[in-house]
Amino acid sequence: MKIGLFFGSTTCYTEMAAEKIQHIIGSEIVDLYNVKDTPLAKMNDYDFLILGISTWDFGELQEDWGALWQDIDGIPLTDKHVALFGLGDQEGYGEWFQDAMGLLHQQLQPNNPNFLGYWPTDGYEFEASKALTADGTQFVGLALDDAAQYELTDERIATWCEQILTEYADAL
Repeated sequence: MKIGLFFGSTTCYTEMAAEKIQHIIGSEIVDLYNVKDTPLAKMNDYDFLILGISTWDFGELQEDWGALWQDIDGIPLTDKHVALFGLGDQEGYGEWFQDAMGLLHQQLQPNNPNFLGYWPTDGYEFEASKALTADGTQFVGLALDDAAQYELTDERIATWCEQILTEYADAL
């Protein structure tokens, strides 16, 4: 099994989270790609994808993902498993917490992926988010807040990695 982990990172925090995920799962299993340097067509090489994005300002996309946004439509994801993780600031931007992850989920949905790794909202305090499931009890991926809850990041990543690997194994 090989996993393609694609991320965009402006201030290095999303990249650091991606590297932690790669380290936990294993560098022999997870190939790491910065979307700034890698065409999204590279996703075709993998059956299991992990995608990382951060939310900027008032619910905006991370700039490297934003530059490639239209390319997402051309990625065939049927029969692929996709797990998302996002970074945001629930205190400074609580009205838009994790919006970019929610927008990425929405953009991918028409391509029919099998989503993995939904994450509970317990332990977060925010006003609104486009990254919530319909019932509002989960995020559509791992929600990280290195601004207000940095001390929880490593544990959340470790727990989530175990979760997505279990969900993937169960889906096969």
